[in-house]
Amino acid sequence: MSDAVVGVAIAIPEPWGSELEAWRLRLGDPLARSIPAHITLVPPTRVPEADLAEVESHLERVGSGITPFPVHLRGTGTFRPVSPVVFVALSRGISGCEGLQAAVRSGPLERPLDFPYHPHVTVAHDLPDETLDQAFDALAGFEAVFTASAFALYVHGQDGVWHVRRRFGLGS
Repeated sequence: MSDAVVGVAIAIPEPWGSELEAWRLRLGDPLARSIPAHITLVPPTRVPEADLAEVESHLERVGSGITPFPVHLRGTGTFRPVSPVVFVALSRGISGCEGLQAAVRSGPLERPLDFPYHPHVTVAHDLPDETLDQAFDALAGFEAVFTASAFALYVHGQDGVWHVRRRFGLGS
């Protein structure tokens, strides 16, 4: 029996998703074309392919019980020196993301985390310090406001790209 590598995330809507993806590409991030702009709820996780229907049922139940919530992305942050990451920060929607991720990361997706959950949108990862500094400065004034009304189950494809398997509405 084979495994699928899945992740669960809130996609950043347009026009901001494309803008952040373009920044990642401009900064030379080799994963820029593989990972859509998102707020992670469940990081890459191996699950047996036979369990994907159960995972989808779980996510459908979770989504129906969570009310859409506002998200305000503003400014940048970093996980350095612990991890070479620069991200766009949430100034609103943190508790909504925390509640949603706790509910999603249960049942068939229960797993320990390597770090405490901190909702964010990665814009540079594993790049030279000068490039991380550039990302931090260039996106310091970034701002986006939207309603988180859905999340998606992503599957890591053979092509190295994260593909949406299914979207789940909040409160539906």
